[in-house]
Amino acid sequence: MPLEGLEDAELARRIAAAGERIDSAAESELYRRLAPRVRLYGLRHLRDPHAAHDLVQQVLLTTLERLRAGKVREPERIASYVLGMCRMTVLEIRRGTWRREQLLETYGGTEGYDAPEPVALDGERLAKCLEALAERERSVVSLSFFAEQAGDEVAKALGLSAGNVRVIRHRAIGKLRECMGEAQ
Repeated sequence: MPLEGLEDAELARRIAAAGERIDSAAESELYRRLAPRVRLYGLRHLRDPHAAHDLVQQVLLTTLERLRAGKVREPERIASYVLGMCRMTVLEIRRGTWRREQLLETYGGTEGYDAPEPVALDGERLAKCLEALAERERSVVSLSFFAEQAGDEVAKALGLSAGNVRVIRHRAIGKLRECMGEAQ
């Protein structure tokens, strides 16, 4: 029997009966029938074609998933079920929009974020500070930051453990900060 002759309820029952086997033909036909209704609901209540399209996708995907899982109690009332899903989804969208607006109003402000001025780096001073480090510390810092190697790669290259590389790097950065701070 062609699917076009079946009622919405029969299609819904057929999808639910298929379970995990997925009856693609029945799902496609039900989607084809219900999508225009959901889209019109979305256009009327959301007043945005893109939001209405998203509503169609969200509502019908959820409906099909619930039909497959057998969670729709009355498949014979699938149109009412979809309408209820539309109503609840639109309410959730509006609630989320309202929350975002409230957060922006409270914390967003209208003034922009002013990035701090970049600090000029004294290259000569940094070179002297690097020379003052022990050989192993200098190697770890050079491989980590100048060669941009990950901690595991540095460990492999120097024959150390990854944990040891992290400790050496941490201590070396502390020494560099202290040395660079003296110049200011």
